[in-house]
Order: sequence, then structure tokens, then C-alpha cells
Amino acid sequence: QVQLAESGGGLVQAGDSLKLACAAAGGTFSSRGMGWFRQAPGKEREFVAAISWRPNYTQYSTSVKGRFTISRDNAKNTVYLQMNSLKPKDTAAYYCAASFLGAGDGGLYHPGAYEYWGQGTQVLVSS
Repeated sequence: QVQLAESGGGLVQAGDSLKLACAAAGGTFSSRGMGWFRQAPGKEREFVAAISWRPNYTQYSTSVKGRFTISRDNAKNTVYLQMNSLKPKDTAAYYCAASFLGAGDGGLYHPGAYEYWGQGTQVLVSS
């Protein structure tokens, strides 16, 4: 069992930066891929970024590539999402997720690759 807790959301202005954190407890964090997804009001949950348990493998959605950076600190059981140049369209609830053990890196963009989910943290970007 893995418990995930996101933090760092808030209200910012367009162009600002924000760093989200997701702390994991109770499981094999370092052996799991980790992902960030988001869901805006009235829209489906969408993939944002993922990081493999292997070194140096990350994926990003086209909408955030070049602006967001995912990273992990296995010593702290924490995954981060650094968000720069925020836009109003980035407004959403952001969720972190931990993949099934053995999940392939190529599938980390898909929600079905994830076994555990956090409760989410809200990000609101004003124009």
C-alpha cells in the first residue's frame, strides 16, 4: 500500500512559477514510475508528466513540455513538478500517481499504468 499526498498548489498569476510536491509513504517508491495528471472543471483527467524508476527517463505532454519539469528524490520518497511560465489553461486539480510495479516506461502517460493516486492539489492561474 502506498499513500500519496500532494502539496504546493495555490493561486498564481500568469507567467509565475509553482512547485508541486508529492510525498509517498508505505511502499516501494523507488521501484515505481511516478506521474502527474490534472483535471480541469468539466474536463477529463489528462496526463502531464511522468518519471521512471530508471534514471533519466521522463515524459511530458505536449502542452507542458519545455515549461514543466518532473523530478524525484528517492531518499525523501518525493516526486516534484516544477511549473514555470504558468498559463490560465494550466488551471486544474493536479494529482500524483504511483505506477504498478513493473509498469513499462512507455505506458506511463496512461492512467491505467498507475496503482495509487493522491487526493490532488488545486492550481489556479489568473490572467
